[in-house]
Amino acid sequence: MIRIGVVNIDVSHPLAFASILNNGNRAKYVAVFNDGFRGEDEVNNFVKTQGLEKICTSIEELADYVDVGFVQGCNWDKHLEYAMAFISRNKPVFIDKPIVGNVEECRKLIELEENGAIILGSSSARYCNEVRYFLTLPESERGKVLHIDITVGVDEFNYAIHAVEAMCALAQAKPLSVKYVGTSHKDNQSCETYFVEFEGGTTACYHCVEGNYVKFNIIILTTTNSYCMTVDNNALYGALLDEVLNKLEGKKNALANMEEITDSIKVSLAGKCSKENAGKVVEINSSELKTVHFDGYKFEKEYAAKAQPIYL
Repeated sequence: MIRIGVVNIDVSHPLAFASILNNGNRAKYVAVFNDGFRGEDEVNNFVKTQGLEKICTSIEELADYVDVGFVQGCNWDKHLEYAMAFISRNKPVFIDKPIVGNVEECRKLIELEENGAIILGSSSARYCNEVRYFLTLPESERGKVLHIDITVGVDEFNYAIHAVEAMCALAQAKPLSVKYVGTSHKDNQSCETYFVEFEGGTTACYHCVEGNYVKFNIIILTTTNSYCMTVDNNALYGALLDEVLNKLEGKKNALANMEEITDSIKVSLAGKCSKENAGKVVEINSSELKTVHFDGYKFEKEYAAKAQPIYL
C-alpha cells in the first residue's frame, strides 16, 4: 500500500482522488499538510471522512511521514517549493495541474528530472480513456494526425491546461509555435481561440469559453478519417491515478516526462504572449516567453474568494 501525503486541499481533487483510492488497495492518503485557504474545519473533516492518520504541522514532517507527496494546492507558484521537500528526500512527488506557471520553473523541473527526481503530473485529460484509446489505434488504421480541435471552458490556464495537455498527447509531436487567433463575443460570453503548430506538420486549435464550463469535445482529422469524442469526466481521475500508481509500483505506464508536460505550459505561455502582441506567432522556445507568466498568487486569491466549503 502506497502511503500518500497531500499538500493543501484547496480544490476538489484530494477529495475525489481519496474516494477513488479508498475503493482499492493500491494506495491511500494517510496525512495532510495544509497552509492554503481551507479552514481547520474542512481539514479535520477531510481527515475523518477519508480515514487519514495525521495532520502535519510542516511540509517537512509530511515528507518524512509518507512514501509520495501529492501537491494539490491551487497556487501553482508554490508547487515547486512544496515539491522540493519530497525531492530532497529522494521521494517521488505528484504535482497537480497546472504544474507551474512560468518558463524558468519549467526549466527547473526538467533539470530536476534529469538529475534523478521522480516528478509526476499533471492533467488528467492527458490520460483520459478517449485519448488513450485513439493512441492505441495503429496508424495504418487511423491515419496520420493532420489537425486536432478541442474545446474547454472556465479560464485560459488553470482549466484550459487540460485541453492543451490532451492536445499535445494526441499530436505525439513537439509543439513549435502558438498564435492567438481571436475572441468571439455573444450574450456576455466570450471564446478565445489559439492555433498551434507541431513538428511534422500537425496543427491544432483549442477554444476556451471564459467563465463557463463546457465539455471536453475533441475532433481529430487524420489522413484517412475523422474522429469525434466527448471526454467522460466521470472516468478522468481514475485513469490518471492508474498511470501514477503504475509508475510508483514500477509497472509499465503512459506518464509523460517533464519535457512533455512543460511543453504544454510553454504552449499556454506562448498563447498568452501572442494574445498580448496582437496575434503574433510565438515559438515555444522563444526568449519572449520569459516576459509572460500566469500569476498563481492572484489566481489563489480569486479562487479562495469564490470557493464554497466542499469538505464539510
